[in-house]
Amino acid sequence: MLRNIPPILSPDLLHALAAMGHGDDIVIADANYPAESSGVPCIRLDGISATEALEAILSLLPLDSYVPDPALVMQVVGDPTAVPEVVGEFQSIIDRVADNPAKIQGLERFAFYDRASDAFAVVQTGERRLYGNIILKKGVIK
Repeated sequence: MLRNIPPILSPDLLHALAAMGHGDDIVIADANYPAESSGVPCIRLDGISATEALEAILSLLPLDSYVPDPALVMQVVGDPTAVPEVVGEFQSIIDRVADNPAKIQGLERFAFYDRASDAFAVVQTGERRLYGNIILKKGVIK
């Protein structure tokens, strides 16, 4: 056990967060996301929602302040301007927890998959709400 680290963060996830460098991406994915076949390491957080994972990860991970889009979500297919409830919750968490709060940007579904395929890791959560996927770019600790 360690102090001041959210207990939902597994040892594998803590290792990944510490090993990531400035500019690396990490994906927090819902239960429907093809994480195991994405081509990058998959870290499972079964039973944990994507919003819980986001809040815990952002308590340790700095968001990149040198890019205009350090937080990206998948746009709704057929309605790219729609904001699913889970995405609204993501924005509220970023506004409250992130050291560098940023407005979430959207990517078309296949562009999201392409970007995620270059990520450091995918965190597969138990999130059951559709579009509960977000890519975070790691920043620096100043």
